[in-house]
Amino acid sequence: MSSSEASTPEIRLETALDALYSVSRVMSRSLAFDQTVATVLRVLAEHYGMSRALVYLPATPGLPHGFHVVHGMDACSPLPDADGYAKHSMVGRVLQGNRSIVIERLMDDPHYVHQSEIFLSDAAFIGVPIQCDHRSVGLLALQPQHSNPMHLADYARIGTIVANLIAQKVSGITSTGTPQRAMVEKTERSYRSNSDESAPPFIVGHTPKMQRVFQQIRQVAKWKTTVLVRGETGTGKELIAESIHYQSPRAAGPFIKLNCAALPKNLLESDLFGHEKGAFTGALAQRKGRFEMADGGTLFLDEIGEISPAFQAKLLRVLQEGEFERVGGTRTLKVDVRVIAATNVDLELEVESGRFREDLYYRLNVMSIQLPPLRERSEDIPEIARYLLNKIAAVQGRPLQITDSALRILLHQEWPGNVRELENCIERAAVMSEDGRIDRDLMVLGGIEERVTPQRSSHNSVDLDDPELDERERVIAALEQAGWVQAKAARLLNMTPRQIAYRVQTLNIKMRQI
Repeated sequence: MSSSEASTPEIRLETALDALYSVSRVMSRSLAFDQTVATVLRVLAEHYGMSRALVYLPATPGLPHGFHVVHGMDACSPLPDADGYAKHSMVGRVLQGNRSIVIERLMDDPHYVHQSEIFLSDAAFIGVPIQCDHRSVGLLALQPQHSNPMHLADYARIGTIVANLIAQKVSGITSTGTPQRAMVEKTERSYRSNSDESAPPFIVGHTPKMQRVFQQIRQVAKWKTTVLVRGETGTGKELIAESIHYQSPRAAGPFIKLNCAALPKNLLESDLFGHEKGAFTGALAQRKGRFEMADGGTLFLDEIGEISPAFQAKLLRVLQEGEFERVGGTRTLKVDVRVIAATNVDLELEVESGRFREDLYYRLNVMSIQLPPLRERSEDIPEIARYLLNKIAAVQGRPLQITDSALRILLHQEWPGNVRELENCIERAAVMSEDGRIDRDLMVLGGIEERVTPQRSSHNSVDLDDPELDERERVIAALEQAGWVQAKAARLLNMTPRQIAYRVQTLNIKMRQI
């Protein structure tokens, strides 16, 4: 979630589902435990605007040195000793009480001890225990930037879900007595060196165009080369960037993302480069930008074609020199960041018109990956649809299935919104399905227009006597073969014109004008 969205205290269901799905994807990867937890905290910060977040596990036989990962704090600073911290802090209260704590403002709580805390005193505090076998083995602590009391319970519920997911990882570590870092790193190296033609995780497709994309991902992931991902809106450019990062030597580093079109121009510089305290009205404290957050990892800049000419010059300097200053600051900072940019506009045309700097274009376009639109890889639609259906089923907590007749309708669409539009259509149909079965009728009710695109029409070769065709599909196939003349279609089906006209009406078939 962008900073502008984070300023709104409302927690929308769509945002919550998106965040939890992102967390589940992170959890499913074969990553080191600390990297997994750090990425989860970044997801929570990006979606919900958390100013600080902490996962803390005291020392146990399975983790003799304890464990902590923080977001929004100095990651190098050790936490207080476990015994003292467990007695005199909010973290300790959660660990000892084995229950969640939600406080509207930390300094107002009678148990608050300023000297023992690492959290902001004038912000809300949410502490959720991480439980294994109903016993508290650690906690997840969160501090939202905007402490609207109406939404703290929502934050707590989300925190509980995430803490339960982390607990599953903790069980895998403590059950063997030592972390599994060596085994995980070996798995990662094996995966990155795999040269077969299978798709990267979370990207579906077996068409030649997508196989070429996968080959490019594997090749470019090895190096620090800047990558420009190009494609229409909804084709999955962010997934490509994630795949490059997690197959690269930087996989243990952060993956930070920003949609450049989502922020006002006056906030973009501060969001990327950070700012010093007092740099502008509202800058109450020093803040790291996304370039600093991505140091040692990857920064994904979506909609790069939307940035202003003035900001283009500043971005070019970072790409060339790896250095910048925070807004309001004078100290030059250096970072080691790999940049992956994405755009759905014609940058060459933008350069020609003078709206985009030519030198920045060449700096970004070192390696270009072109994502095909969904209409150019329609053979992948059934596989993508089933993948999306499984994702939606996990969110809804029930099994879902899609019929072949529904898939045939999906194959005949143009999909101007690409995979994102396809996902929305399937989700609408799933919401309307009472028994979890999605058929052709639900797709039509959900807004899909049943039509046959001329360049992909398969009805000319359809056997009208095929027993697998239902009545509606048979009538549509006959109409297509008859050039959408009802009298001719009636003869193909051994019907009268009145009979086929009745079926067109009762089966809700939209007639095409040829």
